[in-house]
Amino acid sequence: MLKTIGYYIWCAVLLLGCSQSNTSIAKKKEKRANDLINETSPYLLQHAYNPVDWKAWNDESLNLAKEQNKLIVISVGYSACHWCHVMEEESFENDSVAKLMNDNFINIKVDREERPDVDQIYMNAVQLMTGSGGWPLNCITLPDGRPVFGGTYFTKSQWTKILKDMSSLYESDPNKVIAYAKKLTEGIKNADLIKVNNEEVLFTKAQIETVINKLKPSLDFKKGGLKNAPKFPMPSHLKFLLRYSFQYNDEDIKKFVLNTLNKMSNGGIYDQIGGGFSRYSVDERWHVPHFEKMLYDNAQLVSLYSKAYQLTKNESFKIVVAETLSFIEKELTQNEGAFYSSIDADSKTTDGLLEEGVFYTWTKDELKTTLSNDFDLFKSYYNINATGKWEKDKYILYKTETDQEFIKTNNITLEELQSKLSLWKTKLYKLRNKRERPRTDDKVLTSWNALMLKAYVDAYRVFGEQSYIDKAIANATFIKDNQIKTDGALFHNYKDGKSTIEGFSEDYAYTIAAYIELYQATFNEEWLNISKALIDYAITHFLNDETRMFYFTSDEATNLITRKTEILDNVIPSSNSVLALCLFKLGHYYSNKTYTDLAKQMLSNVNEDIKEIPSGYTNWLELYLNYSNPYYEVAISGLEAHSKLKEFDKSYIPNVLISGSDKNTHLPLLKNKFIEDETYIYVCVNGTCKLPVTTTKEAIEQILK
Repeated sequence: MLKTIGYYIWCAVLLLGCSQSNTSIAKKKEKRANDLINETSPYLLQHAYNPVDWKAWNDESLNLAKEQNKLIVISVGYSACHWCHVMEEESFENDSVAKLMNDNFINIKVDREERPDVDQIYMNAVQLMTGSGGWPLNCITLPDGRPVFGGTYFTKSQWTKILKDMSSLYESDPNKVIAYAKKLTEGIKNADLIKVNNEEVLFTKAQIETVINKLKPSLDFKKGGLKNAPKFPMPSHLKFLLRYSFQYNDEDIKKFVLNTLNKMSNGGIYDQIGGGFSRYSVDERWHVPHFEKMLYDNAQLVSLYSKAYQLTKNESFKIVVAETLSFIEKELTQNEGAFYSSIDADSKTTDGLLEEGVFYTWTKDELKTTLSNDFDLFKSYYNINATGKWEKDKYILYKTETDQEFIKTNNITLEELQSKLSLWKTKLYKLRNKRERPRTDDKVLTSWNALMLKAYVDAYRVFGEQSYIDKAIANATFIKDNQIKTDGALFHNYKDGKSTIEGFSEDYAYTIAAYIELYQATFNEEWLNISKALIDYAITHFLNDETRMFYFTSDEATNLITRKTEILDNVIPSSNSVLALCLFKLGHYYSNKTYTDLAKQMLSNVNEDIKEIPSGYTNWLELYLNYSNPYYEVAISGLEAHSKLKEFDKSYIPNVLISGSDKNTHLPLLKNKFIEDETYIYVCVNGTCKLPVTTTKEAIEQILK
């Protein structure tokens, strides 16, 4: 029934002509700001002078639609989104399109990064209607917010026809539109229903192997990543597979992960001059990126490359981490210790036109002039040829040989190559900085900051660089001082000294996870105690008592048509999988059975889904490994606790939870373990400890034997 009514509306709206108007946007003599001028989001502010009478998502805007009985246009995007800019230029800056929208609709602009809760609901609606989604996301709803039509990018002629047809249809046959909205809303509510598993689940090694066998056909063992284009980094997948390969001694999977990491860092998706990764590659060989740079991608990839170095001691992985964190420090760090959200894909050409990737690409003439005698060697190293060519006369720097292979074919030493690479990058970085830079989205998001905080912690534990832990602590302190309210709740955003949006489950999940990791790096129990307070708040305000899973929004959210539950691990792990892992760890730290029981119930709920679609549950599978394989608690107690930790961190051991102190403490894992003038390491399983040892070598042997 839903598809039948939907088909009628789509036919009524999408019988579009093939022509597209080439009429240029009329230049206004003077610009008048709309309501978005009062917002802090850079994306919303980009639209503040559109002739469309945009409003922000709030109760006032939603109530206005009801009062005037007008359909709502909900347009969702984000600052670094290329096609969002295109649709703005073609449609939202056009006076005639704006008049259609203003006369017939209440128009609401949404920054998907500020309001992932709103984005979730209407993305779900568009996926139900069309089978796919993306941004910009444009949804037309009833005055009460129930969706009736949606899609992603539309040309000006398409969008104009949609506006006319939808307003006409609502005026002539509102009951049909309302009936469809009712069915679609039910579909949205039912899309993520959780089946509670009340049966005892045995988490076995055999099931993990079955899952891997189901995953393998989707893995591109030659080019890395998942098969086919576009190629996304998918750090959660790779992190799980790296751990699996280690614990199950699977050399094929290990080679796949390491090959993927090499292909990505050699490709155009990695900024060879300034460090950091772009969003994804549009082709199968990681060559041509979608040039936007997101904080959350780079955070997770720093953690992943750090772990990969810890396992392999591959120096190229260390370089990637150092260069990416240098990029974060230079371009995405603000002076309070927080991190900005993203850098745009588009920037201006010398002609003043916005163009994707213009900041990052090179012409042969530029390179020849800048590098002079070194050009031929540079050309060979970065494929300034048919392999590295993008479009027109532009090249994207792209490596196809390892440094060891390159020095053999070019008869130079590794030291000479490294010296030249440093010189080349310095020269080209200076030249590139003379270009007009892409826009930076300088809002601060708690969830993404927590991912970057964890990245700095992971990098510190592997490489021992003091500045990494200093930045981690500075960011953790920023979140504590600015984003945690007096009642224990979290804010989601921060901009210009203001935090205004209530936190979502992702904010709690990633912050708790980051603070747990920060405790493991510093043994400062403050971070662990804050984690416990945040998980208790989340249980009170986000937990669905029936399903034992966490809603994405708190029980205080009132202006949404439904509360969603985020389960699937995607480019970022789902908030529920992260919270389940946090509950597992905090349950061990505090000997809290309520936490451990809840973690196990959550994993049990998705157990059957893991078997069906393992690629959507890779972070859940990290928790699964904790149950199906030995999982150790390592307690280091004594005056040399910190130095022992540094020794321990030289080895890749993913199935441990570390606690430590150089004094007496009441933390359950450490209680009664402190002995004056001695340092002992205890390796335990579920609170039962083996004989204490005094060296990290002995402790590691107890784990790995």
